[in-house]
Amino acid sequence: MKKRLFSLLISVVFVGLQSVFGQAPKKIIIEYSDFADVNQTEIPDAFLLTGNVRISHDGVRLFCNKAYYFQKENYVKAFGDVRMIQGDTLFMNSKYAEYNGNVKQAYATGNVVMRSPEMTLATDTLNFDRTIQQAFYNSNGTITNKDNVLKSKSGRYYANEKKFQFLTAVTITNPKYVVKSNHLDYYNNSGHSYLFGPSTITSKENFIYTEKGFYDSKKNIGHFLRKSYIKYQDRLIEGDSLFYNRNTEFASATNNVKITDTINKGIIKGHYAEIYKQKDSMFVTKRAVAINLVDKDSIYIHGKVLMITGKPDHRIIRAYNNARFFKTDMSGKCDSIHSSQITNITQLIGRPILWNFDNQMTGDVMHLIGNDTTQKLDSLKVLNNAFIISKDTLGTGYNQVKGLNLYGKFKDSKLYEADVVKNTEVVYYMRNDDHELIGINKNVSSKINMTLDGNTIDTMTFFTNVDGDIYPEKDLPENARKLRGFIWREDERIWCQEDIFPPEENELNDKIIKDSKAEMAKKNVPMKVRKETLDYDKNNPSDKPVVK
Repeated sequence: MKKRLFSLLISVVFVGLQSVFGQAPKKIIIEYSDFADVNQTEIPDAFLLTGNVRISHDGVRLFCNKAYYFQKENYVKAFGDVRMIQGDTLFMNSKYAEYNGNVKQAYATGNVVMRSPEMTLATDTLNFDRTIQQAFYNSNGTITNKDNVLKSKSGRYYANEKKFQFLTAVTITNPKYVVKSNHLDYYNNSGHSYLFGPSTITSKENFIYTEKGFYDSKKNIGHFLRKSYIKYQDRLIEGDSLFYNRNTEFASATNNVKITDTINKGIIKGHYAEIYKQKDSMFVTKRAVAINLVDKDSIYIHGKVLMITGKPDHRIIRAYNNARFFKTDMSGKCDSIHSSQITNITQLIGRPILWNFDNQMTGDVMHLIGNDTTQKLDSLKVLNNAFIISKDTLGTGYNQVKGLNLYGKFKDSKLYEADVVKNTEVVYYMRNDDHELIGINKNVSSKINMTLDGNTIDTMTFFTNVDGDIYPEKDLPENARKLRGFIWREDERIWCQEDIFPPEENELNDKIIKDSKAEMAKKNVPMKVRKETLDYDKNNPSDKPVVK
């Protein structure tokens, strides 16, 4: 009696556990067929169903011309015009299919077509796991989603998420562009694509490369990270992070930005840039510098903000707020710089100072003028309060010339002749051929013409109303050897290309480079596109992301 009671108790516990941890698989139901037969010789333990076969199982219905039903195994093999329907969201057609009711898995082959309201998938062989609602193929598939046609050697479809994942040779063809990648996640409803590994987006307008990126095919916007660049016919845009709007042809780049002018062979660098392709303009800031080839040398132009506008052969560069420039034989700084390819004039505006070899020049406005034919530096204009200073080569004094305006000529990047006009003054240390000091020439006149040999003044010619004399060194007091307004600013001189950046921008650059290296060192980090990437300020004409 006790044994029977114990056995009964065990049975009750077993049934209870079964109800807790899951029920037995549901049986496949044969709804209809024109004919049914059992042939133990041909197909042991199976029913042969032919003609308008209809089968159902736990929310899925199967239609075919012929089927083998294995009742014990809860398994079906279907032949000829096979159709499988899951609710009103998933439809599959094939020549042959198998369905296992115990594990709710389907296998289809022969011109397989799977359809949902958002897409159509065509392939040769497809596996579908209803438990996790995933379908996968390894036999070349083509997915059509509105304007997008996706092709790949293999893929997986997540029905609940309306998501495709491709891991081998995927191509998305759109009327406006073609995407190629070896790892791409694509969402049917939103049209969002996530790119991993070497990937490209090719269009008539440009070529985009990335190794980690996001693209919205509905809004035609993208966000690209890791070794990414956008290549146009006339420029190449690189940066740690790139944003692109195909509708407005707007792009922005953040951190380690490099924009290469492939026609003029110029380079723009910084840590933030905005490029408006349709307007032929760009905006660069955060350690911004423009590098251009001038007379077989590079000139570096820096400003807190750089603006570059115009078509390739009519570019204008504007640098403002503490603008600086450096060239091997010349450097300078001012409030702002305006450099035009159209006029071949570079204007230094707002307290400009220019260093050319041993000469320091200042004035209210300066114009550096290039030769249209040779593209070399041709001449110089210093307008209002022109002042040129150079150290005496052997002594402690300073040669000085000042006047209202200065007009100079360059040869081989060196100032070799200059005219100083109106209210001119001069202090000049005169030496003989043995470099001995003869005296100090101090006078005023209406105009001075001077020629320079190398870095020193060779001759000086004074015109009209000349008043002054040559003084022995002992007869000219120290306080009389400097003209009014004299300021020697050697401690401000820009000696190399790194000197064009103020200290705070160098600190920013070091931090960004350090953070960038740390980010690149991370491996297999999944891409997360923040919601802000998809939000836009309607009042912002650039339609760039608004980071909240």
